[in-house]
Amino acid sequence: MTATTEEARPATRPAARRRPRRRIDWGKYFTWAVIAWLLSPIAFMIAFSFNDAQGRHNVTWQGFTLHWYADVFAYPDLTRALVNSLLIAVLTMLIAGVLGGLLGLALGRYRFRGKPLTDLVMFSAISAPEVVLGAGLLSMFLTMNIATGFWTILIAHVMFSVSFVAITVRARVLALDPALEEAARDLGASPWTTFRLVTLPMLFPALMAGGLIAFVLSIDDYIITTFVSGNTTTFPLWIWGTTRVGTPPQVNVMGTLIFAVGVLLAVINAVLARRRG
Repeated sequence: MTATTEEARPATRPAARRRPRRRIDWGKYFTWAVIAWLLSPIAFMIAFSFNDAQGRHNVTWQGFTLHWYADVFAYPDLTRALVNSLLIAVLTMLIAGVLGGLLGLALGRYRFRGKPLTDLVMFSAISAPEVVLGAGLLSMFLTMNIATGFWTILIAHVMFSVSFVAITVRARVLALDPALEEAARDLGASPWTTFRLVTLPMLFPALMAGGLIAFVLSIDDYIITTFVSGNTTTFPLWIWGTTRVGTPPQVNVMGTLIFAVGVLLAVINAVLARRRG
């Protein structure tokens, strides 16, 4: 009787497991949206460097062409402005790289009187508005009877770039392992040999990164350069001066080439950093 009753009962199915709902990672999509928004002007510049525009009004797409890359130096004033910007940017990268590297090494390794004041001045140069820096530098040059021009632009660019290099190098110095340098000294290496063969290679990625930051800040600057440029014209100043009459396609070509060189240098720095790591 009992067996018959149990056989007559329908077999109960196990309860179906609910699949967990897949949560949407909104942070990922938001990040990609911000990156796309930041890269859209660069994409526009690269695309319109191939635009078959007529005259200086390069604002509507009229077809694909490589003509502007072959005729990139058609405007002598634009070429001269680009050369000035590149020369100032390279000199700024080298000078600010050396000064900022030594400053970052001192701030990250040593304790000395005036270190808090140095930090305050360094971060003040970063956070101060460019209009204030430009007006202050112009007043200083006029007070010292220094004619504004190429060298005043270089001094100004080195001044506001040193802090960025120093911060980058200091962060790297704080992460270094002092045992490596101690081992080199225990093996008989002199302080200069230890610095050249041990410390400097470990600091090279930070120096390279800080130098690239200084290069980009210099070649991109407009506001401070406007105050201290005098009769010297740089690439951003030339572009601003032609916005009323139309910007020629060569500007987009030069901007694309500068961007490509910057990306190439960043990739080389990352590869070297990975190999040294």
